[in-house]
Amino acid sequence: MCTVTVDEYSLTLTEKVNLTTGVGTGQTLGYSVGIIPRVGFRGLASDDSPTGVRGADYSSAFPAGMNLAMSWDKTLIYAMNYANGAEHKAKGINSIDAPVCGPLGRTPTGGRNAEAFSPDPYLSGIAFGEAVAGMQASGAIAVAKHFILYEQEHFREVIEWNEWNAGPNISEPYSSNCDDRTFHELYLFPWYDAVKRGLAAVMCSYNQVNNTQVCQNNHLLNDILKGELGFQGYVTSDDGSQHSGVDSALGGMDMTGPGETSPNGVAGFGESFWGPNLTLAVLNGSVPEWRLNDMATRIMAAYYYLGQDEDYPELNFASGNFATYNYEYPGAKLDYQQVNQHLDVRQNHAHLIRDIGANSIVMLKNSGILPLKRPRQIAVIGEDAGPSVGSTNFPYLVDPLSAIQSRALQDGTVVQYVLNNWAKEQIGEVAYQADVSLVFINSDSGEGYIEVDNNYGDRNNMTAWLDGDALVRQVTANCSETIVVIHSTGAILMEEWIENPNVTAVLFAGLPGQESGNSLVDVLYGSVNPSGKLPWTVAKNRCDYGTDVLYEPNGPVPQINFTEGLYIDYRHFDKENIQPRFEFGFGLSYTTFKYSNLRMETLSPKPSSTVSAGSQTSPPPMCRSTSLNPSDYTFPATMSSLTHYIYPYLAPDMTVTTSLATPTNAIRPVSPSPQGGDPRLWDVLYRVTVSIKNTGHVAGQEVAQLYLDLGNEEPTRQLRGFSKNMVQPGQTKHVTFELRRRDISIWDVLSQEWKEVTKLGTTIGVHVGSSSRDLRLYGEISP
Repeated sequence: MCTVTVDEYSLTLTEKVNLTTGVGTGQTLGYSVGIIPRVGFRGLASDDSPTGVRGADYSSAFPAGMNLAMSWDKTLIYAMNYANGAEHKAKGINSIDAPVCGPLGRTPTGGRNAEAFSPDPYLSGIAFGEAVAGMQASGAIAVAKHFILYEQEHFREVIEWNEWNAGPNISEPYSSNCDDRTFHELYLFPWYDAVKRGLAAVMCSYNQVNNTQVCQNNHLLNDILKGELGFQGYVTSDDGSQHSGVDSALGGMDMTGPGETSPNGVAGFGESFWGPNLTLAVLNGSVPEWRLNDMATRIMAAYYYLGQDEDYPELNFASGNFATYNYEYPGAKLDYQQVNQHLDVRQNHAHLIRDIGANSIVMLKNSGILPLKRPRQIAVIGEDAGPSVGSTNFPYLVDPLSAIQSRALQDGTVVQYVLNNWAKEQIGEVAYQADVSLVFINSDSGEGYIEVDNNYGDRNNMTAWLDGDALVRQVTANCSETIVVIHSTGAILMEEWIENPNVTAVLFAGLPGQESGNSLVDVLYGSVNPSGKLPWTVAKNRCDYGTDVLYEPNGPVPQINFTEGLYIDYRHFDKENIQPRFEFGFGLSYTTFKYSNLRMETLSPKPSSTVSAGSQTSPPPMCRSTSLNPSDYTFPATMSSLTHYIYPYLAPDMTVTTSLATPTNAIRPVSPSPQGGDPRLWDVLYRVTVSIKNTGHVAGQEVAQLYLDLGNEEPTRQLRGFSKNMVQPGQTKHVTFELRRRDISIWDVLSQEWKEVTKLGTTIGVHVGSSSRDLRLYGEISP
């Protein structure tokens, strides 16, 4: 990143503590760490939304991460995150709590799966890397979350469960218990991509891993993230995920936000594990000053790495408060002034949002009804067809009904609608009169604190909400041309109606953002040929997935054992020979494609220098001498304190026993690998090419997918390449995949390194096709 150190600025002890500690919830216009006016550092304003500027007006509502994965389009993933970053920057936000790659998606009903990408580590890794690169190209700091094994919402916080549920209480957040090989090959795999692309910040998660809290887990944060992966930025807590002061500092956490103590989910306003307690911990020798220097240096490194010291906009809105005038320090009701400038930062991002929405729609079924051909009368049925809301503040929402009505005017088509799922008689009448009926169903999920019909973040079921299955049956009983449109945070079960002959098309639209209706109309009428592919599997039965959310605590500290190992989603279906309803990577088009001419070339990469993680240790960073006189760190007499504002200063009556001794549990920093780990992992060893011909009559985009069989008790098929290409009718495109060393390697637990399977005597099977079960070509790579 950069070589600036806190020593060059001669930062004082309290200034360094100020860098690491949030000033408290609601104390400033946005989450922020303390300022250092002496060196021109005005703090870091943070915002929490991967889909737009949260709590602000005149900003865009972007599609969810799931839709980016559904697009399988690297260019669009980069572009959306650049646009999101640019909007945050224009509002004066320094760091964005995004993108999301935790949860990975171990269970199909996980509450926050839709924020992330896919349960496939390769697809998630490519999307994660593009998202980080795009967001940080705008100048904003990407705070990637949630590190790591944060796979469900139930039991993530003690107070959240104990106060809101009638079940047995818990004493600590749940522990995700995972073996080393599964951890590396599934859950850590995408984080290599993000760090390789220059990731500046990481958010540690609420949960425990193998019964140690993530935000104080020395092995995860220091040895693996900062050592093995070579991460050079800072690690910050989630809101309430810090559970200790000294242990979290020594365990590798660098910043706490918003700052209060909340180990059980209850904010102690004005109280912090850090702030004055971190100052005290350094003075009494509990936390070595070299560790504090490292924390502060990592934070400042991210700030300078993204060029935020040069003409970066000042914060110009008050998150969650749209009034023009308010207090600059709302917690203390101090300095009433203009706090919202109401800057319009949207630019022309609506076009991008519409494009992503259309390109991410997955057509699951089409018996020839689509694209629509000037129907005389359309019925639009279902509550989900009308206006709805989301976690981002929508500047507007083009709902499906409005978009369909607008497009239908061009053809003189009559549009009738019923937006009440329970108006059975009216639904039947409108559907009976229509040439085509569009029925809208949905399913939702979210964070653990959000409860809807006893769904606490995670979905309780996989059926459509609001009696959606019955709604589809009602429509199909009265209309022979029924198109089902699904807006959902993940896969839903469709067995009650999917084989009904009157269901002639099914579109899965996900969470497409503010241009939802327009994106749908583009596909319905054929101005956009659908090209989305499923980033996960749609099962026939919920039990087919093999993994599920733990809904009831199995002890005071809920234990979630990842006994399925490497076999989640399509890997599990393949292993158990289970036929899904729609497989991973599936998606139809208005045209057809033919695959041919599989060719493979062995490359000879130049030798890469490497430093194995953990092979060396370096002396701890040194800084200028610090006074051990506690009176030097009490609240300055020239300052006035704000109520509940978190400062780094000691209380005047605090008793301090000073010490320069290094605690035995303060481990010297390991010499890190380069960013992204051992550089040899990124060497390209093989090049695979195929030819794809458009054998239909309209232009279309095809996502060619490459899967490997690596043997060695690995899943029989693992995605290791994909390429999305526009192909004109009759045209043949030549598609190239590059296989890196990491793509053909497995994690060896004993040696603690990646090993190429060809060097283990394994012949690699190479499959290329249109989905994980529609594999058209096959070849082999010999040892």
